Amino acid sequence: MTDGVTVVGGGLAGSEAAFQLAERGHQVVLAEMRPARGTAAHQTDRLAELVCSNTFKSTEVTNAHGLLKAEMRALGCLILEGADAARVPAGSALAVDRDQFSAFVDARVRAHPRIRVVTEEVTALPAPGIVATGPLTSEALAETIRARLGGESLAFYDAIAPILSAESIDETIAFRAARWDKETMAEAAEEGGAYLNCPMDQGEYEAFIDALTTADQFTAHAFDAVPYFEGCMPVEEMARRGRDTLRFGPMKPVGLRDPRTGKRPWAVVQLRREDRAGRMWNLVGFQTRLRIPEQQRVIRMIPGLANAEFLRFGSIHRNSYLNAPRYLAPHLALRDAPTTMFAGQLTGVEGYTESTATGLLAAINLDRQLRGAPPVVPPPTTMLGALYRYLREADPAHFQPMNANFGLLEELADPPRDKAVKRERYADRGLRDLEAWRQAEGITPRQP
Repeated sequence: MTDGVTVVGGGLAGSEAAFQLAERGHQVVLAEMRPARGTAAHQTDRLAELVCSNTFKSTEVTNAHGLLKAEMRALGCLILEGADAARVPAGSALAVDRDQFSAFVDARVRAHPRIRVVTEEVTALPAPGIVATGPLTSEALAETIRARLGGESLAFYDAIAPILSAESIDETIAFRAARWDKETMAEAAEEGGAYLNCPMDQGEYEAFIDALTTADQFTAHAFDAVPYFEGCMPVEEMARRGRDTLRFGPMKPVGLRDPRTGKRPWAVVQLRREDRAGRMWNLVGFQTRLRIPEQQRVIRMIPGLANAEFLRFGSIHRNSYLNAPRYLAPHLALRDAPTTMFAGQLTGVEGYTESTATGLLAAINLDRQLRGAPPVVPPPTTMLGALYRYLREADPAHFQPMNANFGLLEELADPPRDKAVKRERYADRGLRDLEAWRQAEGITPRQP
């Protein structure tokens, strides 16, 4: 359909955008600087490598992330197809085997006859094209963006949780269960539970908080000058907000009972399966910037983890994002060059699903513009449209990254008081309005 478009960045958003454009008939060059130039977080040379977590969060449409995924499926999302193919047990969450997931997406993208993947660090903005370089955008390209926009991009620092070996977890102490029985009965019976839980009594919790808040951590002057995004707050930073912050956050014991006592623990450290074989377990909510010896010392204080073997230590790396409401058009393009577009976390969305969704919509809109049609955005009654509205209408002076959440949606005309019923109505309306929008705009979804 065109002489060619360029997608810069081979993460989730870039891989999705490149594949969607190729499926719509465009010749695509997908530029990824790895492995010629690495990043602080990536470990492989594959496209769509997951670096922070292995979960795309909930699949339930009455959850904001589940609703967004349902909308993306209706538009023919490749990344979710790959996530389904690599799924591991995690209750109602869509968790994946990292290696199988990236291998699936990498193979599908590289095998497409209209996609040419090049290993190259791009330092100029493509036209036409999509920049989806993510939170670890190279300094050279970031400088090009800043020079073009005439302002400074914002930055924050994102922390990664440790991963432990299953063999090193003492299952005479750690027990298998999910909060509020979110895993299915089949998963519990066949897989032995999607989550492991390390229970603490009050004394153990207090000692753990003391150790966590006084442990040595990686520090740098720039870290303290930039705010963390709330969804990726390091566990030691959360603990410093108050002694009960973790007990009412990632260590909340609600919905869990220790089979040894039959009682609810004072606090629980929960681990989530990282791979299908159940050999690797991620400490849920335990992103950290503690130094490696301190991670070993503090985490081995957790009951059941005294002999923990670390397959990956927690770490911290630089994340960058644009002030979208100040600098970008409503469809996340340069205001003076509508076919130079942005997607992924660089736009100010936070999370795998959200990043992928912007790559999907960016491809749809670039295709439309190259065919002579105007760009479009779903209505704010849909989760995808509500995210884009936030990126368009948020206060530029206080702009920070945003996850999908029901607070972004257009309010119901007659909202019920019952929260569960309200979410059901949000979901019904969102999927109905997305389908109506898709048909009205003549958008044909890619078929798996």
